[in-house]
Amino acid sequence: MDHPSALVALILGIVEGLTEFLPISSTGHLIVAGSLLGYTGERAKVFEIVIQAGAILAVCWEFRARLVHAVAGLGSDPRARRFVLNLIVAFIPAAVLGLLFAKIIKRYLFAPLPVALAFIVGAFVILWVEHRRKAKPSTVRIDDVDEMRWTDALKVGIAQAFALIPGTSRSGATIIGGMLFGLSRPAATQFSFFLAIPTLLAACAYDFLKNRALFSASDLEGLAIGFVAAFVAAFFCVRWLLRYVSRHDFIPFAWYRIAFGILILATAWAGLVDWS
Repeated sequence: MDHPSALVALILGIVEGLTEFLPISSTGHLIVAGSLLGYTGERAKVFEIVIQAGAILAVCWEFRARLVHAVAGLGSDPRARRFVLNLIVAFIPAAVLGLLFAKIIKRYLFAPLPVALAFIVGAFVILWVEHRRKAKPSTVRIDDVDEMRWTDALKVGIAQAFALIPGTSRSGATIIGGMLFGLSRPAATQFSFFLAIPTLLAACAYDFLKNRALFSASDLEGLAIGFVAAFVAAFFCVRWLLRYVSRHDFIPFAWYRIAFGILILATAWAGLVDWS
């Protein structure tokens, strides 16, 4: 399939929007969904760039007041400067490692076993961190993003770098990493959302420059549908997750990751999904 139908574009946009900011790996879900729907290959990768941009825009819109305040306060507000500095510091590890090792990762780790292992290992990390949090609630020392130091941001940034491994989940790495390093569950979730903006924008821009020759006017309808679907799905998902983390833990997502890891192996064994 060279061009996604309206239905395929809608489904993939919703999948991207629902999974990008949950700790369950949007990449793994898009690979499965794309293969089952018959939309794979280089043009599908271009489509994924567009729908990911839609998901990012949803976060920008949800936190628009905070982002505008941060930019406007750079010259006069120390909290705004610290906030922006923390995002820059947290962004650097994954950006540098991604540029250095992206080709190697895509060559060797986009296979059923590594992706399934990343899902399952990530699940056990979530279970361990949540158990640790319940056993030692005193480990929480940061309840608000504005309380973070640059060293806290660097630790979360290092955690985000693990998301370069397919199936790990960028959101999962940053949220669970933040909790491991002393952030409250809501603070870790919010910082994960903020960090997604420069990280995913940079990734989209880089992928767009590499694949710009593949964009075609004949794709505009599908791209528009996917973009809007991803935006709407991500917008509601972000709002839901912010409410969820105020009262619940991430243990259900861990069990879901284990089940999805098994699904990856099953679809690969049955030849239903192309993980190359």
